[in-house]
Amino acid sequence: MTTMPAATPAVELSALRFAYRAGRDVLAIDRLVIERGETVFLHGPSGSGKTTLLGVLAGVLQATSGQVKVLGSDFTTLSSGARDAFRARHLGYVFQMFNLIPYLSVSENILLPIRLDAHRRARLGSRSLDEAVADIARQLDIADLLHSPIAELSVGQQQRVAAARALIGAPEVIIADEPTSALDTDRREQFLQLLFASCKTAGATLIFVSHDHTLMPLFSRTVELGEINRAATRPARD
Repeated sequence: MTTMPAATPAVELSALRFAYRAGRDVLAIDRLVIERGETVFLHGPSGSGKTTLLGVLAGVLQATSGQVKVLGSDFTTLSSGARDAFRARHLGYVFQMFNLIPYLSVSENILLPIRLDAHRRARLGSRSLDEAVADIARQLDIADLLHSPIAELSVGQQQRVAAARALIGAPEVIIADEPTSALDTDRREQFLQLLFASCKTAGATLIFVSHDHTLMPLFSRTVELGEINRAATRPARD
């Protein structure tokens, strides 16, 4: 009887070290594996390196040493351009500061990932770009803002635009850094329902950072960064 190989994990970290300055590790994680399809709540006190870790997982930051594998690709061997291309194709990222482009409209911001990568565009199937952006905007209650400039939006509205941009095109890994912090209770619930439904439909892995501990039971697993990051006891940038 032939044994089928196990699926490649969504995330696999080995002997990861990251420092903004030589000799001052912000991350020192010996081992972390996140399987495909998991929904992970990443928790830790301020200064424990949560946002830094998300940056490493997204390829925005490059590890100082060790191995960072995402969907089987080793980021420590990829150039900055290759990591950018990988992120556009495979990852959805809700940045803590949103990172929206101010001179583009809401619709243009949402469509950026699928304009940048043909494979992500192909995941829309037969739907047009207009249909895809209208659908996700409706679900996040920003359909009436699609032609608005980003500068005219409230913080909560900008947060929902950032979430729509991350979710469109069914990325395989979704990374969310405090994505509900500026949402009221109703919109937070609406957003979380969409987020989990999108992950389930696409079979995507979700890595979610929040200070709201009441959300923990919604996830399949909680990772306490302070317990796995041996650098967390030192002063760190988060």
